[in-house]
Amino acid sequence: MRNIYLLGISLALGMIYLSVSASTAAAAGAKVGVIVVDLQGDFTTIKKGSLAVAGTDQDYIDKVTAATEALRKKGYPVFATQDWHPADHVSFYTNHTGKKAFDVIDVAGKKQVLWPPHCVQKTENARVLLDNKMFVAVVQKGKDKKYDSYSGFQDDGGAKTEMNQLLKKHGIQELIVYGLATDYCVKATALDAVKAGYKVTVIEGLSKGVAPDTTAKALDEIKQAGIAIKPQIDS
Repeated sequence: MRNIYLLGISLALGMIYLSVSASTAAAAGAKVGVIVVDLQGDFTTIKKGSLAVAGTDQDYIDKVTAATEALRKKGYPVFATQDWHPADHVSFYTNHTGKKAFDVIDVAGKKQVLWPPHCVQKTENARVLLDNKMFVAVVQKGKDKKYDSYSGFQDDGGAKTEMNQLLKKHGIQELIVYGLATDYCVKATALDAVKAGYKVTVIEGLSKGVAPDTTAKALDEIKQAGIAIKPQIDS
């Protein structure tokens, strides 16, 4: 009887160990995801984009490509966001009589910067410049002509993209975020990721900002939200 009792305890402890081990293995699995934000032709100097961000030359593209491929090889699911605007989008100054680029107007109670037309659906410079085979999915945003969409999670009208659903499907708990531009879409995507419950790290060295002052302000907002900022990907 004593041997049977001891065997029972041993089996029970073994089951507990296996359960804990399985849980630990699951937690150590593909829980870290990557979001590459708006790496599209219209935001780069190499493609002479209509909203080209300074420093987005071939060296920058190569650096982002190498880092993204390294993360993918580590087993991290990689997602991309893609501005995908209709030609009559509210954010284009050309759709507002008498307005010029970078004027600010009020749209549905929110301040709207008027941009040059960019990332128009099915145009060459709307294309994501990285090999799309790297990505689990490319999440398009800004498709509703009535609302701008800086965040990869939702537009300014509150309509959700499929980003959060995709991340949950792949068991993502932590996110690495980088791309274009630091002071707009990177910031908005990172902030919304935190609100959705993810632990977030922004890679400053793989991101570029539109202007020094707005970039500095954005990085401060990111820090204040509890988001880690790193100069580069950990090796």
